[in-house]
Amino acid sequence: MIDLQRVRADTPGVAFVAHLNNAGSSLPPRQVHDAVVDHLQREAEIGGYEAARERRDRWEHTYDALARLLNAGRDEIAVIENATRAWDMAFYAFPFAPGDRILTGRAEYASNWIALKQVTDRTGARIDVVPDDEHGQIDVAALASMLDDDVKLVSLVHVPTQSGLVNPAAEVGRVTREAGVPLLLDACQSAGQLPLDVDELGCDILSGTGRKFLRGPRGTGFLYVRRGLIEKLEPPLLDMRAADWQPDGTYTIRSDARRFENWETYYAGKIGLGVAVDYALEIGIDSIRARIVELAEKLRAALREIDGVTLLDRGAVLAATVTFTVDGVSPDEVQQRLEQRGVNVSTMDASSAQLDYGPRGIAEAVRSSVHYYNDDSDLDRLVEGVKEITWTRSPA
Repeated sequence: MIDLQRVRADTPGVAFVAHLNNAGSSLPPRQVHDAVVDHLQREAEIGGYEAARERRDRWEHTYDALARLLNAGRDEIAVIENATRAWDMAFYAFPFAPGDRILTGRAEYASNWIALKQVTDRTGARIDVVPDDEHGQIDVAALASMLDDDVKLVSLVHVPTQSGLVNPAAEVGRVTREAGVPLLLDACQSAGQLPLDVDELGCDILSGTGRKFLRGPRGTGFLYVRRGLIEKLEPPLLDMRAADWQPDGTYTIRSDARRFENWETYYAGKIGLGVAVDYALEIGIDSIRARIVELAEKLRAALREIDGVTLLDRGAVLAATVTFTVDGVSPDEVQQRLEQRGVNVSTMDASSAQLDYGPRGIAEAVRSSVHYYNDDSDLDRLVEGVKEITWTRSPA
């Protein structure tokens, strides 16, 4: 059980807004905010280099915290400025060639797809899209039938940005491990709301962000790369953090996952990320997941009762995100009118999810997303706001 009174007391933002845009960026607990501000203050007092050296134990702790979160070794963890760049640093390290195949699913994220397309256009490799099953999630049996010696990578989005779907990542991981094909798992939306054990998931690479369900600072991300694969991947960008310049003019790439990092980093944010992970682990990821499921299902049930509202989420298992449309009212207008009531949601359009929204004929959607610190009053404000919008919409 989560002590809701305590976590809301730790979250100053709940006094000002019903924040249901956690799939965009969550409200941080005061402990995260204080850690970031405290380090920035220390930088102002004694200098950035000096503050980083003085507080090395604090930012080094972040690697330990992330390793605990993922059941990984600290040498398998890199801290990078965002989840997309973390994903990129691993993906662009693969040496694709003509005839190679990359498999992905219909939940693929726009930034990932653009990278996939850029690399395949350059190298002569190709992308094959695995179909969905009857639930709207990746079809694991179809994936297994598509795996052959030409497949060099499987890219899977665990929880997509555009819906509440939870893809069966562990089932995919079992199939890819049996085939000896690396699995690159985008956990941007799942880190902090779902348990992530890299051994159970069977992934070889995992990327995530701080700002969403981990409730960390913006401008923070992380990357896990399995020991044994690290040394086989040469990052597309190297600097003096990732490698050492040798006297003979050559360089030696470091042996751990920090080969994917840059020398310059956001130390205040890195410390804040570690505090955010500690906070989540203290509450318990299983408890967080149970609370999110409860709230999301309650919100779906309430929206389902409103005439003119269409829920869009598909999947055998659903997460925090609840997407919907209101007949006769654009998602942008819904978002703006809810914001006037002190309710935060966001909007999604097909450009972020062409493989999903395109075939379903969805141009835009309202995206709401709950977190464990939300309470019933937050949901009620959203639901009442949507009801008001439906009552005042122009007749068809």
